[in-house]
Amino acid sequence: MELRLFGSTKHFVAQIGQGTWFIEDADRDIAIAALRRGLDLGMTHIDTAELYGGGAAEGLVGEALAGRRNEVFLVSKVLPENASRSGTRLACERSLARLDTDRLDCYLLHWRGRQPLEETIAGFEDLQRAGKILSWGVSNFDVPDLRDALAIAGQGEGRFACNQVLYHLQERAIEHAVLPWCERHGVAVTAYSPFGHGNFPGSGTEGGRALAKIAAAYEATPRQVALAFLTRRPVALRDPQGIHPGTCRRECRRWRFAPVGLGCCSDRCRLPAWASAACIAGPVRSGNHVSGRHWRPLRHSRVSADEGPALPAG
Repeated sequence: MELRLFGSTKHFVAQIGQGTWFIEDADRDIAIAALRRGLDLGMTHIDTAELYGGGAAEGLVGEALAGRRNEVFLVSKVLPENASRSGTRLACERSLARLDTDRLDCYLLHWRGRQPLEETIAGFEDLQRAGKILSWGVSNFDVPDLRDALAIAGQGEGRFACNQVLYHLQERAIEHAVLPWCERHGVAVTAYSPFGHGNFPGSGTEGGRALAKIAAAYEATPRQVALAFLTRRPVALRDPQGIHPGTCRRECRRWRFAPVGLGCCSDRCRLPAWASAACIAGPVRSGNHVSGRHWRPLRHSRVSADEGPALPAG
């Protein structure tokens, strides 16, 4: 598994990890087996949150990591309503108990709420000094929010390490300003829902047919093509719903696909014109967070016209 530097932490983290959103809805034994199989395959970056299943997902992760905690870069998140200085500390203590661990490698503010950022960041720093978190970051932050956080926190090892955001072929708003800003300031970008939520281009759609054509040319799969495109810049990705051991195995194989022209592109995909049609989204559909409760559409909601043709919805 390829490793990438995780922001200001000076730690190298698996490029493809495992998310746990809705994992509590799966059969418990299968979910735990899937997480462990992912670890076997090198997917040692695990992301969870107190929101997921009201803490149930953290409990599953804790069981899966029994005896293997030191292999993992473990991330969880605090809800905005809990993110006062003291509330952040207490929420972290509850997450640590559910996860059956004494530390988190990174702790994120799930999205910006009414609590002052100064209070949340002070809580993060208290936790760092206590050795309960290695680093901290944010999620679903647009550029003005990122600037505010940086102005409060400054820069330093383990400070402001990550921004976790929605990013897939048909939701690319972050490419306008968020991703470049994070690259300039050394903030890791972790993408959630890299295949969308049930809206990955199907084989019967124009976008799906274009992806299939690229995949056939490289002896790959459409989802391998998607991951290769999304990781062309320093973005750490995770599988949001790898809840079966076989799924973990397939996703790990997908990561290994990195043909010349799909990997390591600096600004845009350097594929032929027909290939770009599958990789370049047109008007980005913001606001499609599954719960609808906490996702704020990023302000930069369109891909510029010079980045290529649109990927048809599908």
